[in-house]
Amino acid sequence: MSPPATATLNAAQLRAVHHTRGPCLVLAGAGSGKTRVIVHKIAHLLRGGVEAPQIAAITFTNKAAAEMRERARAMVGGRAAQALVLCTFHALGVRILREHGEALGLKPRFSILDSDDVLAVLRDAGGTTDAAQARRWQWTISRWKNQGLTADGAEQAAAAADERVAARVMRRYEERLAAYQATDFDDLIGLPLKLLRMHDDVRQLWQQRLAHVLIDEVQDTNAVQYELLKALVGDATTGARGANPFTAVGDDDQSIYGWRGATIDNLKRLPQDYPALEVVMLEQNYRSTGAILRAANHVIAANPKLFAKKLWSELGEGEPVKRIECDNEEHEAERAVAWIQARRAGTPGDAPARWRDFALLYRANHQAKVFEQALRRAQMPYQVSGGQSFFDRAEIKDLCAWLRLLVNNDDDPAFLRAVTAPKRGIGHQSLAALGEFAAKWKVSLFEALFVESLGGALPRKAVDALREYGRFVNDLEYRARHTTGTEAARTLLTGWLADIGYEQHLHEGEDRARLAEARWANVLEFVDWVARRCGGEAGADGVAREATSVLQVAQTISLMHSIAERGDDADVVTLSTLHAAKGLEWPHVMLAGVNEGLLPFASEAEPVTAQRLEEERRLMYVGVTRAQRTLALSTLKRRKRGRDTVAAQPSRFIAEMKLDEARAKVDPRERLKQLRAELLAKTARPAEAEP
Repeated sequence: MSPPATATLNAAQLRAVHHTRGPCLVLAGAGSGKTRVIVHKIAHLLRGGVEAPQIAAITFTNKAAAEMRERARAMVGGRAAQALVLCTFHALGVRILREHGEALGLKPRFSILDSDDVLAVLRDAGGTTDAAQARRWQWTISRWKNQGLTADGAEQAAAAADERVAARVMRRYEERLAAYQATDFDDLIGLPLKLLRMHDDVRQLWQQRLAHVLIDEVQDTNAVQYELLKALVGDATTGARGANPFTAVGDDDQSIYGWRGATIDNLKRLPQDYPALEVVMLEQNYRSTGAILRAANHVIAANPKLFAKKLWSELGEGEPVKRIECDNEEHEAERAVAWIQARRAGTPGDAPARWRDFALLYRANHQAKVFEQALRRAQMPYQVSGGQSFFDRAEIKDLCAWLRLLVNNDDDPAFLRAVTAPKRGIGHQSLAALGEFAAKWKVSLFEALFVESLGGALPRKAVDALREYGRFVNDLEYRARHTTGTEAARTLLTGWLADIGYEQHLHEGEDRARLAEARWANVLEFVDWVARRCGGEAGADGVAREATSVLQVAQTISLMHSIAERGDDADVVTLSTLHAAKGLEWPHVMLAGVNEGLLPFASEAEPVTAQRLEEERRLMYVGVTRAQRTLALSTLKRRKRGRDTVAAQPSRFIAEMKLDEARAKVDPRERLKQLRAELLAKTARPAEAEP
């Protein structure tokens, strides 16, 4: 293994890497290179004689684990990287239980229930068919498990009547899990902890196996995960004696998951539980400009500090943080599109930006819809992270499957979805037999419909229904190929939906009429979007296109489907909740809806307590520090609250950022550059007039 390139590390990073003889807490500010420190420390441990299987690096997501392994592979080689214990907390829990779970009565091949499986067991345990009630039990039981409570503890902790019911359901639920030889997701932390506490030999075995444990995002650990860490490395009340060395990496200013059990108290406990703890601050930021970091430092300064730190950067002052005032949500979305258009055009001396350079971040999932509508009108490619995209809705996926099948008859997944949306008297057994027939003759499912010998494999009635469906698709494809213009396309599409009875299909599939009506409204919006594309609607550059056919628009939908499958590699604008944006970065970021009631979030059911305000402020800090080069803050004068429209106030966080004070310090030459950029943006706004 070649020596690691530690010359690329700053002094604080080097100190964190070289501290290997005791417990170490690395307080890594946003963009300060924490993953680089972890990977370099792994390389340093290997060079110091620690074997790869003795090093565990624990992350919170599979994506983070995969990225860390890839970076470790580049530094220490494939063989060493593969031998590292590099996984999530839950994956490590599975490993421990597969090996030692018999001590708790678990067979090595125990089952792990997903969320839907858990709901089914809870409905049985609670004697109800109400999925919403079972879901509430699921959340409550998960919260109790993350606090380390058993069914006995839950019954003692339950205060309200509904909690006492949930505790009784929890007991019956636990009995069923044991009988089924199954665990849920939370058990993958709680049961390994129970095992290590109850069985000294197992605990000592794992402490001997793991010479050094590294924990990423330690501020996101819940009470049970923290206790599991202590069980793995050993306890120490005086010095580091009795405990293996470990490295905890995190940032108290980015603790934003209190709602799912994470507690910042774990960071407070570390110096108490490990008095010899070495604390290393990483304050140099390699991501953002000075203007962005100053705003971030100001806003987070209002929170009480566990460990005071202040981010700084050598990347220069950069552009001032921009505030954009909007009348309402629709106006905000229009201004977001114009902001992207202006940045895409570039400023003198700057290269034009790519779509993937932009992110629109917001507090709640429901804020995404109006941005999606505006981006689709402007023909800007986008993807939604941390919520459900318009194109991810079941009803839109149904219609896209039909259109994909028109473009490519050999698209088997599209065929299987379309042929059952809605059902046409074609059952699962018929489709299974069709699949076997198609595989035997090496043809697609659609092509198999018209093979003469199909009648020998399926009943006559099923063959007739399938071929009738095939003829309908062929006829629709012909009409879609020859239909252009907005009104003609709308007529074709609404006629198609009436022919297949799709609105009725939605009402039959929903218990509540209101939900079916909301889904049908999405369908009509989709029809309108396709029809406008057929009419040659202007694109993001404001240039009108030639009228195109429904089939050609369907081809672009197929392309969008393949883009969605490529995920992070796609050149698309990102729409994301602030929670889902943590750990990511973009050159240009807009924070949307920075208003009281949205950020910080508040409702009658959830007033802003002092503790919640601190977490919301940390969420704002996370959003600000996602930006590399430019940051815009969008506020509303009026906003929707339920079915009402109410006056809106800018978030208190904007005042805390002291933007006016920062703007007064801007170099006049920087201000002139900004004015030129804004002038250029105004000349690129004809497309903003699009409805």
